[in-house]
Amino acid sequence: MSGLLTRLRRRIDRTLGSPIVHDLTPYRQRLAEIRLLEEKFTRATDEDLRDLSLEIRARARNGTPLDDLEVEAFALVREASERTLGLRPFDVQVLAGLALHRGTLVEMQTGEGKTLAAVFPAYLNALTGRGVHVLTFNDYLARRDAAWMGPLYHFLGLTVGVVQEGMSPDQRRRSYVADVTYLTAKEAGFDLLRDGLCHDSDEQVQRPFHLALVDEADSLLIDEARVPLVIAGSVERVEDSARRMADVVRHLEPEIHHRIDEYGRNVDLTEAGMTRAEELLGCDDLIAAENIVSFTELNCALHAAVLLRRDVDYILRDGKIKLVDEFTGRVVEDRHWPDGLQAALEAKEGLERRPEGRILGSITLQHYMRLYPRMCGMTGTATPAAQEIKEFYGLDVVVIPTHRPCIRRDRPDLVFTHRDAKVQALVEEIRRVHAGGRPILVGTLSVAESEHLADALRDAGVDCDVLNAKTDELEARIISGAGAPGAVTISTNMAGRGTDIRLGGENEEERATVVALGGLYVIGTTRHESLRVDRQLRGRAGRQGDPGETRFFVSLEDELITRYGIERLIPAKLWPERQKPPVDSPVIRREIARAQRIVEGQNFEIRRTLSQYSEPIEGQRRRLHRWRGDILLDRAPVYRFAKGRPERLAARQAALFHIDRRWSEHLAKVADLREGIHLLRVGGQDPLREFVLRAVESYRQMRAQIDEDVIRTLRAATITENGIDLDKEGLRGPSSTWTYLVNDDPFRQQLGIQLAGSTGFAAAAALYTGPILILWGLYNRYRRRAARRS
Repeated sequence: MSGLLTRLRRRIDRTLGSPIVHDLTPYRQRLAEIRLLEEKFTRATDEDLRDLSLEIRARARNGTPLDDLEVEAFALVREASERTLGLRPFDVQVLAGLALHRGTLVEMQTGEGKTLAAVFPAYLNALTGRGVHVLTFNDYLARRDAAWMGPLYHFLGLTVGVVQEGMSPDQRRRSYVADVTYLTAKEAGFDLLRDGLCHDSDEQVQRPFHLALVDEADSLLIDEARVPLVIAGSVERVEDSARRMADVVRHLEPEIHHRIDEYGRNVDLTEAGMTRAEELLGCDDLIAAENIVSFTELNCALHAAVLLRRDVDYILRDGKIKLVDEFTGRVVEDRHWPDGLQAALEAKEGLERRPEGRILGSITLQHYMRLYPRMCGMTGTATPAAQEIKEFYGLDVVVIPTHRPCIRRDRPDLVFTHRDAKVQALVEEIRRVHAGGRPILVGTLSVAESEHLADALRDAGVDCDVLNAKTDELEARIISGAGAPGAVTISTNMAGRGTDIRLGGENEEERATVVALGGLYVIGTTRHESLRVDRQLRGRAGRQGDPGETRFFVSLEDELITRYGIERLIPAKLWPERQKPPVDSPVIRREIARAQRIVEGQNFEIRRTLSQYSEPIEGQRRRLHRWRGDILLDRAPVYRFAKGRPERLAARQAALFHIDRRWSEHLAKVADLREGIHLLRVGGQDPLREFVLRAVESYRQMRAQIDEDVIRTLRAATITENGIDLDKEGLRGPSSTWTYLVNDDPFRQQLGIQLAGSTGFAAAAALYTGPILILWGLYNRYRRRAARRS
């Protein structure tokens, strides 16, 4: 009966055009062809296999379609893998490779061997000589996978490179020339931005893109998609009063001078707070036009002091603020909030102010990924985001079955009326299970929560390891022992995505003991906004047919419930009185799950809306940088000027300088425009249409200004056989540049809600932020204009 229902569901999916594909019939037919070659390749010598690889490569480079080479190539990889790595890929790994080659996003569960499955399409596509980028989750995984899979590629006659943070341009250039290059999208994107500022093509490190194969694809394509990669230079010298504002905020009392809205998303000064702030700042009217910058800086300081929480949103390390990614629980290097919030936060913590700069170039990870002519990816949690992946990237999600049946038991949530009751139940459950020797992994949302729960467990006599952003240097040791008998590991999302916890720990002999106990027991201390994060945590148990068990403990005081006003979804007559035991209500559990889907849907709508605003600017960036590239490579028409003959070199120098300068100014203008455009909705106008029209006009003016600037420079400058003296003519670019990522800050999230005009509890929360958004836009405009003047 269940098989019939499954087939019926898949037929309905196909009829409705679902982006989720369960029918693997075309791939299984190809798999059968690959298996027919196994006996032949098994009898071949190593030299025979290498010669065959060279032959296939020659055919690929002579124009034979890759689809015609697929069966031989995949059978060759399968045999070579067993000889070099001692691993013979399972049929499901071959199926995944086939789906990847066809440009899909495959969903493979934890421990099913995604790293090896990726080699099949990587090898086949690298035969053309145009290179393949395997984009991994972090530098460590890029380094590990390149070293692990390297012998297989080398056996087949291909070269492998790896790009890591801190590498020199020469090292990067050599890695990009390799047939297969392992790296993170962040490093690849920063290299694109740096290449876009080069004044000599020999300085560039990348070659034209071909294929991107993305590991943990939903993390990059969804969670990180809107994160801008930025390259900056020309240090700004604008003074701010962040420290002074932080001191003012310290003298303001909660509930008297400021209040947090009911959703915990914004904080506002009360009338008494305005009066007190004016006294402390020595001004008569804080909201007068001449005080708008001070008022906005004060609000930034208030936001940093009240809403941004140490050990939740960030940690302190080595005298610097380090942001913690809510999806992974890890410190994200080179990321900070937009400058006003960052300055306020550093002042709050008494840290040295980090330098700001003029943005020279920027691209979101979403737009970076679209630069690849071909893309595919893999993850364990693609289906909840399948519609968004299809809409933004045109990729279907192909669900790959597990090699062995999954026997993990996912138990219903336990829901408590208040947080204290939940914590007591957590401690008791962990103590009970620990007494039997079963290993336990407890997933928390923040550093602070992981530490508080660990303290409660130790007070109850349960020893445990804590893995969070503060203890990340211990990650390898903690994870290696997390599956051992009696192990209790309290972790943020660091122990979620990509983490392999082996039953028995490092001692293989203990595996049978843990299996007999029921495998790893995974406990979630609350529900996350993203269902995919919860699924990643569950996926730590039940790996490759192992036993396991999972359960989430939720309270009606958890942030997901209170922040989004989920209590409004539950009828008042069903809302329970405060009690210690869990609430036995299927309705409440169902509504919490529904609320999670609503929040995900609203976040999808925000990302869609912000994408609509960034698409025109990305189109402009591509056109401008194609033009710049043509000039750099002497493919563009030569500028002519009145007093002499055309010079390839001098015209190129002038053009590149003015393109970079005017583009930087255009980016600042567009940012000003975007941050105030939502106000047009109040007047009945279409903000998106007006934004596009004004951005297009700004770009047209920029192009005309570049032509005028170049002609003026060429007429006025002294030109020698070596071109223009850049220093003498003031055409030298910034002496140094640096790269960073901008965090998706709360203001921008609220801006997305305002632009989207969303309905529901999140939109209600946005009403509180209207005035602060106006101030925020004015403040950023002031800072950028001051930067341009400097």
